[in-house]
Amino acid sequence: MELLSVAPDVKMGKNVQIGRFVNIYGCTIGDNCKVGSFVEIQKNSTIASSCKIQSHTFICEGVSVGEGCFIGHGVTFINDRYPRSTAENGQLQGEKDWKLEKTVVEDGASIGSGATVMCGVVIGKGAIVGAASMVISDVEENTVVAGNPARFIRRIDG
Repeated sequence: MELLSVAPDVKMGKNVQIGRFVNIYGCTIGDNCKVGSFVEIQKNSTIASSCKIQSHTFICEGVSVGEGCFIGHGVTFINDRYPRSTAENGQLQGEKDWKLEKTVVEDGASIGSGATVMCGVVIGKGAIVGAASMVISDVEENTVVAGNPARFIRRIDG
């Protein structure tokens, strides 16, 4: 038994490895990526080539991951700054009842296990986000950030 849930609308590149118990729909995954078990990748998100997405990670709608990125175990992306269950009329919210805020992870960035990435931020090229960090603002390229909230630790040389 395969135990995969990869929707037919997924645009998948060549040589993509997918673990078991995933939920992937309406997204694009580039060539030579590896997606671990228990990962969800939602519609309107993009994973470029040569990325590694570790197990138990949640990549929601509106997230764009650049080439050669590493996303650690249990990383969570957020796409709604003010989540609510119901609309003003008391009915469950639908797609038109909230504002999607996009998130960008640029080429070569790495996000450590257990990190949470707030919507509307850019994680710069080659940046490293420490494990269990809470990213609430943009991360400059070639820097290391960590903590809650994530703060500048150092620049990455070369």
